[in-house]
Amino acid sequence: MREQNSRDVIIIRTSIIGIFANVLLAGFKAVIGTATNSIAVVMDAVNNLSDALSSIITIVGTRLASKEPDRNHPLGHGRYEDLTAMVISIIVLYAGITALQESVKNILHPEIPSYTTVSLVIIGAAVAVKLLLGRYVKSVGVKVNSDSLVASGSDALFDSIISISTLVAAGIYIGFGVSLEAYLGALIAVVIIKAGIEMLRDTISKILGERADSSLTTDIKEAILEIDGIYGAYDLLLHSYGPNTVIGEVHIEVPDTFTAATIDELTRQIQEKVYNKYGIAIATVGVYSMNTTDDKALRIKSDITRLVMSEEFVLQMHGFYLDEEKALMIFDIIVDFKAPDRMQVRDNILDKIKSKYPEYEVKITLDLDISD
Repeated sequence: MREQNSRDVIIIRTSIIGIFANVLLAGFKAVIGTATNSIAVVMDAVNNLSDALSSIITIVGTRLASKEPDRNHPLGHGRYEDLTAMVISIIVLYAGITALQESVKNILHPEIPSYTTVSLVIIGAAVAVKLLLGRYVKSVGVKVNSDSLVASGSDALFDSIISISTLVAAGIYIGFGVSLEAYLGALIAVVIIKAGIEMLRDTISKILGERADSSLTTDIKEAILEIDGIYGAYDLLLHSYGPNTVIGEVHIEVPDTFTAATIDELTRQIQEKVYNKYGIAIATVGVYSMNTTDDKALRIKSDITRLVMSEEFVLQMHGFYLDEEKALMIFDIIVDFKAPDRMQVRDNILDKIKSKYPEYEVKITLDLDISD
């Protein structure tokens, strides 16, 4: 809890710094843009204000996300941070559309810009501030695992490049008398719109539920397999309820001779190890029983494995168990999402096995390719 409080304080403090910096920059740019009839500078000022608003929303989202769990939300309110990111992306998208409308108006009805040495110096200073602010905010965001701060920092760095292009346009006008302000404003607006769309897409994808990081899931499975008595780790599924709240579930493969007490001990070892090493709470541990005393079962498993893995689009087979007394064989398969018909792949395998082993009932579970 102390760690979470410290993280929230850092995010809020960093966001406040961003608010003050962006409001000051917006004020300077608005004055300069109005005085010089520069639509690009004015649009840049609008973008700074949207950045400040984003920081305010980040603070609100952080406060809401830090609320204690309750009866209706027993896993906490961490997903408020995802919703916050969605609101920010919509604001950025709206700002870009508005900027584009104004730029088009100025292309159709152009005004002659006028630059002064003071205005150009202030814009140059704003570029330096944005570069420093962007690097600072992004580094803090990475440190505390805050997507909102990382996005804000990246946006600030990107804004600095946009401001540099404003200076370039001013130089072209002063040197050659060619005004590119309205067109540059439109370009900036398009860039903002593109950023807003990408942010919104990424946030929606995260809320829908994304595939867990491959290196993380691989490491977790390897850590589980280090525990004596576990011969396989499959179907690892991670549910994110915020940056610091991840709930997981996994299936393990153990010998069919293990008792409930042994399996219970293994389950507790898994939960303790994964939480201590990765901060992930494994809430559910499913069990696959593997044949260890029947040589015939082992031979059939080897044969079935070759048959299954020869089928196109099959990524994995696991959880095989042969119950000779019931004349039943069961196992799970994972079929690539690229398969035109995943159920048809399963049915093809089922038909081949029944043809080769008609004396057995065959049950195949079609698992999802949820993690590496």
